[in-house]
Amino acid sequence: MDQETAEQKKSMRTFAAASFFNDMGSDIIYSLWPTFVTTVLKANMAALGFLDGLGDALVSLSQAASGYFSDRIKKRKIFIWMGYLCGSTSRLGYALSAVWQHLIPFRVLDRIGKIRSAPRDALVADISTDQTRGRNFGLLRTMDNAGAVTGILISIAFLNIIGYRLLFALAAIPSLVGALLIVLNIKEQKTGQKIYKGLALKDIDKNMRLYIVLNAVYALGAFSYSFLLVYAVKSGFKVGFVPVLYLIYTAAAAAFSLPFGKLSDKIGRKPVLFMAYLFWAGVSLGIIFGRSLIVIVLMFVLYGVHKAALDPVQRTLVCELCPLTFRASSLGAFQMIIGFCALPASALAGFLWERFGMAVPFYFSLGLTVTAALLLLFVKEQKNSF
Repeated sequence: MDQETAEQKKSMRTFAAASFFNDMGSDIIYSLWPTFVTTVLKANMAALGFLDGLGDALVSLSQAASGYFSDRIKKRKIFIWMGYLCGSTSRLGYALSAVWQHLIPFRVLDRIGKIRSAPRDALVADISTDQTRGRNFGLLRTMDNAGAVTGILISIAFLNIIGYRLLFALAAIPSLVGALLIVLNIKEQKTGQKIYKGLALKDIDKNMRLYIVLNAVYALGAFSYSFLLVYAVKSGFKVGFVPVLYLIYTAAAAAFSLPFGKLSDKIGRKPVLFMAYLFWAGVSLGIIFGRSLIVIVLMFVLYGVHKAALDPVQRTLVCELCPLTFRASSLGAFQMIIGFCALPASALAGFLWERFGMAVPFYFSLGLTVTAALLLLFVKEQKNSF
Protein backbone atom coordinates (compact mmCIF):
# COMPACT_ATOMS: atom_id res chain seq x y z
CA MET A 1 0.00 0.00 0.00
CA ASP A 2 2.01 2.94 -1.28
CA GLN A 3 -0.54 5.74 -1.24
CA GLU A 4 -3.29 6.68 1.16
CA THR A 5 -6.73 6.63 -0.42
CA ALA A 6 -9.23 9.49 -0.17
CA GLU A 7 -11.20 7.46 2.38
CA GLN A 8 -8.12 6.97 4.54
CA LYS A 9 -7.32 10.68 4.43
CA LYS A 10 -10.89 11.46 5.42
CA SER A 11 -10.60 9.04 8.33
CA MET A 12 -7.42 10.74 9.54
CA ARG A 13 -9.09 14.15 9.37
CA THR A 14 -11.97 12.75 11.40
CA PHE A 15 -9.67 11.26 14.03
CA ALA A 16 -7.76 14.55 14.23
CA ALA A 17 -10.92 16.62 14.69
CA ALA A 18 -12.33 14.20 17.27
CA SER A 19 -9.05 14.29 19.21
CA PHE A 20 -9.08 18.08 19.17
CA PHE A 21 -12.62 18.32 20.55
CA ASN A 22 -12.13 15.63 23.18
CA ASP A 23 -8.96 17.18 24.57
CA MET A 24 -10.59 20.59 24.55
CA GLY A 25 -13.25 19.25 26.91
CA SER A 26 -10.72 17.29 28.97
CA ASP A 27 -8.41 20.22 29.60
CA ILE A 28 -11.22 22.54 30.59
CA ILE A 29 -11.52 20.03 33.45
CA TYR A 30 -7.87 19.10 34.06
CA SER A 31 -6.63 22.64 34.53
CA LEU A 32 -9.25 23.21 37.25
CA TRP A 33 -9.59 19.71 38.70
CA PRO A 34 -7.32 20.08 41.79
CA THR A 35 -8.89 23.34 42.93
CA PHE A 36 -12.43 22.08 42.24
CA VAL A 37 -11.86 18.96 44.36
CA THR A 38 -10.07 20.70 47.22
CA THR A 39 -11.88 24.05 47.42
CA VAL A 40 -15.38 23.56 46.02
CA LEU A 41 -15.93 20.02 47.35
CA LYS A 42 -13.67 20.54 50.41
CA ALA A 43 -11.61 17.36 49.91
CA ASN A 44 -8.14 16.98 51.41
CA MET A 45 -4.99 16.08 49.51
CA ALA A 46 -5.36 12.40 50.43
CA ALA A 47 -8.76 12.32 48.71
CA LEU A 48 -7.35 14.10 45.66
CA GLY A 49 -4.49 11.60 45.52
CA PHE A 50 -6.94 8.71 45.78
CA LEU A 51 -9.05 10.03 42.91
CA ASP A 52 -6.00 10.63 40.70
CA GLY A 53 -4.43 7.27 41.56
CA LEU A 54 -7.69 5.49 40.85
CA GLY A 55 -7.84 7.23 37.50
CA ASP A 56 -4.28 6.28 36.53
CA ALA A 57 -4.84 2.61 37.41
CA LEU A 58 -8.08 2.44 35.43
CA VAL A 59 -6.49 4.05 32.38
CA SER A 60 -3.89 1.29 32.23
CA LEU A 61 -6.43 -1.50 32.66
CA SER A 62 -9.01 -0.07 30.25
CA GLN A 63 -6.46 0.34 27.46
CA ALA A 64 -5.22 -3.23 27.84
CA ALA A 65 -8.75 -4.65 27.95
CA SER A 66 -10.02 -2.69 24.96
CA GLY A 67 -6.95 -3.57 22.90
CA TYR A 68 -7.42 -7.26 23.64
CA PHE A 69 -11.14 -7.32 22.83
CA SER A 70 -10.70 -5.10 19.77
CA ASP A 71 -8.33 -7.64 18.24
CA ARG A 72 -10.47 -10.54 19.38
CA ILE A 73 -13.68 -9.34 17.71
CA LYS A 74 -11.86 -7.42 14.93
CA LYS A 75 -13.72 -4.20 15.72
CA ARG A 76 -12.23 -0.77 16.45
CA LYS A 77 -14.90 1.87 15.89
CA ILE A 78 -17.28 0.97 18.72
CA PHE A 79 -14.52 1.32 21.36
CA ILE A 80 -13.56 4.74 20.01
CA TRP A 81 -16.94 6.46 20.03
CA MET A 82 -17.97 4.80 23.29
CA GLY A 83 -14.76 6.09 24.89
CA TYR A 84 -15.55 9.66 23.88
CA LEU A 85 -19.13 9.24 25.12
CA CYS A 86 -17.90 8.01 28.54
CA GLY A 87 -15.72 11.10 28.88
CA SER A 88 -18.59 13.39 27.94
CA THR A 89 -21.01 11.80 30.42
CA SER A 90 -18.50 11.89 33.29
CA ARG A 91 -18.19 15.67 33.06
CA LEU A 92 -21.88 16.11 33.61
CA GLY A 93 -21.48 13.95 36.72
CA TYR A 94 -18.63 16.13 37.97
CA ALA A 95 -20.80 19.21 37.56
CA LEU A 96 -23.62 17.64 39.63
CA SER A 97 -21.44 16.23 42.45
CA ALA A 98 -22.10 17.72 45.88
CA VAL A 99 -19.28 16.02 47.84
CA TRP A 100 -16.00 14.52 46.68
CA GLN A 101 -17.24 10.95 47.21
CA HIS A 102 -19.81 11.55 44.44
CA LEU A 103 -16.90 12.01 42.03
CA ILE A 104 -15.75 8.38 42.36
CA PRO A 105 -18.15 6.71 39.87
CA PHE A 106 -17.74 9.55 37.40
CA ARG A 107 -13.95 9.40 37.73
CA VAL A 108 -14.21 5.70 36.97
CA LEU A 109 -16.39 6.44 33.92
CA ASP A 110 -14.00 9.18 32.75
CA ARG A 111 -10.94 6.92 32.90
CA ILE A 112 -12.79 3.96 31.36
CA GLY A 113 -13.23 6.31 28.42
CA LYS A 114 -9.61 5.53 27.57
CA ILE A 115 -10.90 2.31 25.99
CA ARG A 116 -10.71 4.38 22.80
CA SER A 117 -6.91 4.75 22.78
CA ALA A 118 -5.52 1.36 21.74
CA PRO A 119 -8.22 0.58 19.11
CA ARG A 120 -7.92 4.10 17.68
CA ASP A 121 -4.13 3.91 17.46
CA ALA A 122 -4.37 0.46 15.88
CA LEU A 123 -6.85 1.75 13.30
CA VAL A 124 -4.61 4.74 12.55
CA ALA A 125 -1.69 2.35 12.04
CA ASP A 126 -3.87 0.14 9.82
CA ILE A 127 -4.82 2.98 7.46
CA SER A 128 -1.28 4.42 7.32
CA THR A 129 1.66 3.52 5.12
CA ASP A 130 5.29 3.26 6.20
CA GLN A 131 5.79 6.73 4.72
CA THR A 132 2.87 8.36 6.58
CA ARG A 133 2.54 6.48 9.89
CA GLY A 134 4.78 8.80 11.89
CA ARG A 135 3.13 11.86 10.37
CA ASN A 136 -0.36 10.55 11.21
CA PHE A 137 0.50 9.83 14.84
CA GLY A 138 2.18 13.23 15.01
CA LEU A 139 -0.97 14.83 13.63
CA LEU A 140 -3.06 13.17 16.36
CA ARG A 141 -0.74 14.46 19.09
CA THR A 142 -0.75 17.92 17.53
CA MET A 143 -4.55 18.03 17.57
CA ASP A 144 -4.65 16.57 21.09
CA ASN A 145 -2.40 19.34 22.34
CA ALA A 146 -4.10 22.05 20.29
CA GLY A 147 -7.39 21.01 21.86
CA ALA A 148 -5.74 21.08 25.28
CA VAL A 149 -4.45 24.62 24.69
CA THR A 150 -7.95 25.70 23.66
CA GLY A 151 -9.48 24.05 26.74
CA ILE A 152 -7.01 25.74 29.10
CA LEU A 153 -7.72 29.14 27.53
CA ILE A 154 -11.48 28.57 27.85
CA SER A 155 -11.13 27.64 31.53
CA ILE A 156 -9.04 30.74 32.25
CA ALA A 157 -11.43 33.01 30.35
CA PHE A 158 -14.76 31.73 31.68
CA LEU A 159 -14.19 30.36 35.20
CA ASN A 160 -14.87 33.66 36.95
CA ILE A 161 -17.86 34.35 34.70
CA ILE A 162 -19.86 31.10 34.86
CA GLY A 163 -18.20 29.16 37.70
CA TYR A 164 -16.91 25.60 38.01
CA ARG A 165 -20.13 23.63 37.66
CA LEU A 166 -21.51 25.23 34.50
CA LEU A 167 -18.05 25.18 32.95
CA PHE A 168 -17.71 21.45 33.71
CA ALA A 169 -21.14 20.77 32.23
CA LEU A 170 -20.23 22.66 29.05
CA ALA A 171 -17.00 20.63 28.86
CA ALA A 172 -19.16 17.59 28.06
CA ILE A 173 -20.13 19.03 24.67
CA PRO A 174 -16.78 18.77 22.79
CA SER A 175 -16.37 15.05 23.55
CA LEU A 176 -19.95 14.43 22.45
CA VAL A 177 -19.07 16.13 19.17
CA GLY A 178 -16.04 13.83 18.91
CA ALA A 179 -18.21 10.74 19.40
CA LEU A 180 -20.63 11.89 16.70
CA LEU A 181 -17.77 12.53 14.26
CA ILE A 182 -16.56 8.95 14.70
CA VAL A 183 -20.04 7.44 14.36
CA LEU A 184 -20.89 9.41 11.23
CA ASN A 185 -17.57 9.50 9.36
CA ILE A 186 -15.53 6.38 10.16
CA LYS A 187 -16.24 3.31 8.05
CA GLU A 188 -14.74 0.14 9.40
CA GLN A 189 -13.60 -2.50 6.95
CA LYS A 190 -15.36 -5.83 7.17
CA THR A 191 -12.64 -8.43 7.11
CA GLY A 192 -14.87 -11.49 7.48
CA GLN A 193 -12.28 -12.80 9.91
CA LYS A 194 -12.51 -13.04 13.69
CA ILE A 195 -9.62 -13.65 16.00
CA TYR A 196 -10.55 -15.49 19.18
CA LYS A 197 -7.02 -16.10 20.41
CA GLY A 198 -5.57 -13.43 22.69
CA LEU A 199 -2.06 -12.00 22.64
CA ALA A 200 0.47 -14.24 24.39
CA LEU A 201 4.07 -13.60 25.35
CA LYS A 202 5.26 -16.04 22.69
CA ASP A 203 3.65 -13.82 20.04
CA ILE A 204 6.10 -11.02 20.87
CA ASP A 205 9.69 -11.33 19.64
CA LYS A 206 12.81 -10.39 21.60
CA ASN A 207 13.05 -7.04 19.82
CA MET A 208 9.60 -5.96 21.00
CA ARG A 209 10.25 -7.26 24.51
CA LEU A 210 13.42 -5.18 24.77
CA TYR A 211 11.50 -2.13 23.57
CA ILE A 212 8.87 -2.67 26.27
CA VAL A 213 11.56 -3.10 28.94
CA LEU A 214 13.43 0.08 28.02
CA ASN A 215 10.22 2.10 28.00
CA ALA A 216 9.28 0.67 31.40
CA VAL A 217 12.71 1.72 32.72
CA TYR A 218 12.19 5.22 31.34
CA ALA A 219 8.64 5.39 32.75
CA LEU A 220 9.92 4.72 36.28
CA GLY A 221 11.61 8.11 36.11
CA ALA A 222 8.91 9.90 34.14
CA PHE A 223 7.11 11.44 37.10
CA SER A 224 4.12 13.75 36.79
CA TYR A 225 4.48 17.24 35.32
CA SER A 226 3.05 18.42 38.65
CA PHE A 227 6.59 18.19 40.04
CA LEU A 228 7.76 20.72 37.48
CA LEU A 229 4.91 23.04 38.43
CA VAL A 230 5.62 22.73 42.15
CA TYR A 231 9.33 23.30 41.47
CA ALA A 232 8.42 26.50 39.63
CA VAL A 233 6.38 27.76 42.60
CA LYS A 234 9.20 26.85 45.02
CA SER A 235 11.59 28.78 42.78
CA GLY A 236 9.60 32.00 42.95
CA PHE A 237 6.68 31.86 40.51
CA LYS A 238 3.33 32.99 41.86
CA VAL A 239 0.63 30.32 42.06
CA GLY A 240 -1.53 32.29 39.65
CA PHE A 241 1.16 31.93 36.96
CA VAL A 242 1.14 28.11 37.12
CA PRO A 243 -1.63 27.67 34.49
CA VAL A 244 0.44 29.81 32.12
CA LEU A 245 3.43 27.47 32.54
CA TYR A 246 1.15 24.51 31.82
CA LEU A 247 -0.12 26.37 28.76
CA ILE A 248 3.44 27.03 27.55
CA TYR A 249 4.29 23.33 27.81
CA THR A 250 1.10 22.25 26.02
CA ALA A 251 1.52 24.82 23.24
CA ALA A 252 5.09 23.65 22.59
CA ALA A 253 3.92 20.03 22.41
CA ALA A 254 1.19 21.05 19.95
CA ALA A 255 3.61 22.95 17.73
CA PHE A 256 6.23 20.21 17.40
CA SER A 257 4.32 16.89 17.44
CA LEU A 258 3.56 16.85 13.71
CA PRO A 259 7.08 17.93 12.62
CA PHE A 260 8.66 15.19 14.74
CA GLY A 261 6.19 12.63 13.39
CA LYS A 262 7.12 13.60 9.83
CA LEU A 263 10.80 13.57 10.72
CA SER A 264 10.53 10.00 11.99
CA ASP A 265 9.07 8.97 8.61
CA LYS A 266 12.20 10.34 6.93
CA ILE A 267 15.06 9.40 9.25
CA GLY A 268 13.55 6.56 11.32
CA ARG A 269 11.86 6.22 14.70
CA LYS A 270 14.94 5.56 16.84
CA PRO A 271 16.77 8.83 16.05
CA VAL A 272 13.70 10.84 17.07
CA LEU A 273 13.35 8.82 20.28
CA PHE A 274 16.99 9.56 21.06
CA MET A 275 16.17 13.24 20.57
CA ALA A 276 13.23 12.91 22.98
CA TYR A 277 15.50 11.41 25.64
CA LEU A 278 18.07 14.15 25.01
CA PHE A 279 15.42 16.85 25.45
CA TRP A 280 14.30 15.34 28.77
CA ALA A 281 17.93 15.17 29.89
CA GLY A 282 18.12 18.87 29.04
CA VAL A 283 15.04 19.57 31.15
CA SER A 284 16.49 17.65 34.11
CA LEU A 285 19.86 19.41 33.89
CA GLY A 286 18.17 22.78 33.48
CA ILE A 287 16.09 22.20 36.61
CA ILE A 288 19.10 20.91 38.58
CA PHE A 289 21.46 23.75 37.66
CA GLY A 290 19.15 26.54 36.52
CA ARG A 291 18.24 29.15 39.08
CA SER A 292 16.56 31.97 37.16
CA LEU A 293 12.85 32.16 36.36
CA ILE A 294 13.64 32.58 32.65
CA VAL A 295 15.51 29.27 32.63
CA ILE A 296 12.52 27.55 34.24
CA VAL A 297 10.18 28.96 31.57
CA LEU A 298 12.54 27.65 28.90
CA MET A 299 12.48 24.24 30.60
CA PHE A 300 8.70 24.11 30.17
CA VAL A 301 9.15 24.85 26.47
CA LEU A 302 11.76 22.10 26.23
CA TYR A 303 9.47 19.74 28.16
CA GLY A 304 6.77 20.32 25.55
CA VAL A 305 9.27 19.64 22.76
CA HIS A 306 10.30 16.44 24.56
CA LYS A 307 6.69 15.22 24.72
CA ALA A 308 6.18 16.13 21.06
CA ALA A 309 9.12 13.93 20.05
CA LEU A 310 8.29 11.09 22.45
CA ASP A 311 4.55 10.43 22.35
CA PRO A 312 3.76 9.92 18.63
CA VAL A 313 6.98 8.08 17.78
CA GLN A 314 6.81 5.83 20.83
CA ARG A 315 3.43 4.47 19.73
CA THR A 316 4.38 4.36 16.05
CA LEU A 317 7.29 2.07 16.83
CA VAL A 318 5.05 -0.24 18.88
CA CYS A 319 2.80 -0.61 15.83
CA GLU A 320 5.79 -1.51 13.65
CA LEU A 321 7.45 -3.95 16.06
CA CYS A 322 4.36 -5.89 17.15
CA PRO A 323 2.58 -8.70 15.24
CA LEU A 324 0.07 -7.19 12.81
CA THR A 325 -2.74 -9.43 14.06
CA PHE A 326 -2.33 -8.08 17.57
CA ARG A 327 -1.80 -4.37 17.00
CA ALA A 328 -4.53 -3.16 19.36
CA SER A 329 -3.62 -5.79 21.97
CA SER A 330 0.05 -4.82 21.78
CA LEU A 331 -0.72 -1.11 22.08
CA GLY A 332 -3.04 -1.74 25.02
CA ALA A 333 -0.55 -4.01 26.79
CA PHE A 334 2.27 -1.53 26.15
CA GLN A 335 0.25 1.36 27.61
CA MET A 336 -0.77 -0.79 30.59
CA ILE A 337 2.84 -1.67 31.41
CA ILE A 338 3.98 1.93 31.03
CA GLY A 339 1.02 3.09 33.11
CA PHE A 340 1.76 0.67 35.93
CA CYS A 341 5.41 1.78 35.92
CA ALA A 342 4.33 5.42 36.00
CA LEU A 343 2.19 4.84 39.11
CA PRO A 344 5.15 4.35 41.48
CA ALA A 345 7.26 6.89 39.56
CA SER A 346 5.57 9.92 41.10
CA ALA A 347 5.42 8.31 44.55
CA LEU A 348 9.15 7.56 44.42
CA ALA A 349 9.90 11.06 43.12
CA GLY A 350 7.88 12.50 46.01
CA PHE A 351 9.84 10.42 48.53
CA LEU A 352 13.18 11.49 47.04
CA TRP A 353 12.03 15.12 46.97
CA GLU A 354 10.99 15.13 50.64
CA ARG A 355 13.90 13.08 51.92
CA PHE A 356 16.85 14.34 49.89
CA GLY A 357 15.83 17.60 48.19
CA MET A 358 14.05 18.94 45.10
CA ALA A 359 16.85 18.16 42.66
CA VAL A 360 17.27 14.48 43.54
CA PRO A 361 14.23 13.16 41.55
CA PHE A 362 15.68 14.81 38.46
CA TYR A 363 19.09 13.15 39.00
CA PHE A 364 17.28 9.82 39.39
CA SER A 365 15.22 10.37 36.23
CA LEU A 366 18.32 11.41 34.31
CA GLY A 367 20.02 8.12 35.19
CA LEU A 368 17.03 6.06 34.03
CA THR A 369 16.81 8.09 30.81
CA VAL A 370 20.45 7.32 29.99
CA THR A 371 19.79 3.62 30.71
CA ALA A 372 16.76 3.58 28.40
CA ALA A 373 18.73 5.31 25.63
CA LEU A 374 21.50 2.71 25.87
CA LEU A 375 18.98 -0.13 25.62
CA LEU A 376 17.37 1.53 22.61
CA LEU A 377 20.65 1.07 20.73
CA PHE A 378 19.92 -2.67 20.59
CA VAL A 379 16.36 -2.37 19.21
CA LYS A 380 16.08 -3.07 15.49
CA GLU A 381 13.49 -1.07 13.57
CA GLN A 382 11.22 -2.93 11.21
CA LYS A 383 8.25 -2.01 9.06
CA ASN A 384 5.07 -4.07 9.27
CA SER A 385 3.03 -2.45 6.54
CA PHE A 386 0.67 -4.56 4.46
